[in-house]
Amino acid sequence: MLKRETYGEMMRFVIVGGVATLLHYVIYWLLLGLMTAGIAYTIGYLISFVYNYIMTTVFTFRSKTSWRNGIGFCMAHAVNYLLHIALLHVYLHFGVPEWIAPLPVYAVAIPVNFLLVRFAFKSGLNKKAEE
Repeated sequence: MLKRETYGEMMRFVIVGGVATLLHYVIYWLLLGLMTAGIAYTIGYLISFVYNYIMTTVFTFRSKTSWRNGIGFCMAHAVNYLLHIALLHVYLHFGVPEWIAPLPVYAVAIPVNFLLVRFAFKSGLNKKAEE
């Protein structure tokens, strides 16, 4: 059974993540005709990353920005980005159309991202920074 706090975090994560994912996909889709899928995907990821960090800090985990959670967030997203870009290229390699390839990527990467980001914000190191 999930604690009430964890359930709230998950719901807020879904809202923030949904908007960040939509932002990422729209930017990717708009840039796709101008550049390769990998570059368009990376630019969309970076722009949505900035939005995601601010909203994750303030809204999802109701925390203050700090160097520690910022570094943790960046590290979690570095791992997440590598997962995203690797999966994107795998799906493209197997013939998934460029415009739809991010969708199965999101299905795999989003749950992994929640666990990584939650760890970054809830780890003992971050709690020491807030004291």
